[in-house]
Amino acid sequence: MKIGQRRSKQRELILEELKGLTCHPTADELYERVRKRLPNISLGTVYRNLELLAENGIILKLETGGKNRFDGHAEPHPHIRCIQCGKVDDVMNEVIAPEINEVEARGYDVKGCSIEYFGLCPECQNKIQ
Repeated sequence: MKIGQRRSKQRELILEELKGLTCHPTADELYERVRKRLPNISLGTVYRNLELLAENGIILKLETGGKNRFDGHAEPHPHIRCIQCGKVDDVMNEVIAPEINEVEARGYDVKGCSIEYFGLCPECQNKIQ
């Protein structure tokens, strides 16, 4: 198998694993899942492919201030993040945000939009009580 074909298959497998999850894993967490199906894959390969997929708008990269998390659902949508453990979940209600052209009228070149709620997840709340 040629190098380009191998890279493409690795990328497809990484994307398949990510899209099969409802959580928002870190690259390390996704690597552990992918490695079960492709034992020789490196952590660096997973990181590089996740970055490439995010740069091309195929997945979302959630920059959480700690370890980045990834979302296989690429359409912009709100998230909620636990400030204790870093867990991220989707918020599937509609959020009304200004139209991109309204923001760009202020002179910005908009590259994306993120709406994030933050608080304590149920597990962390239970640990505190």
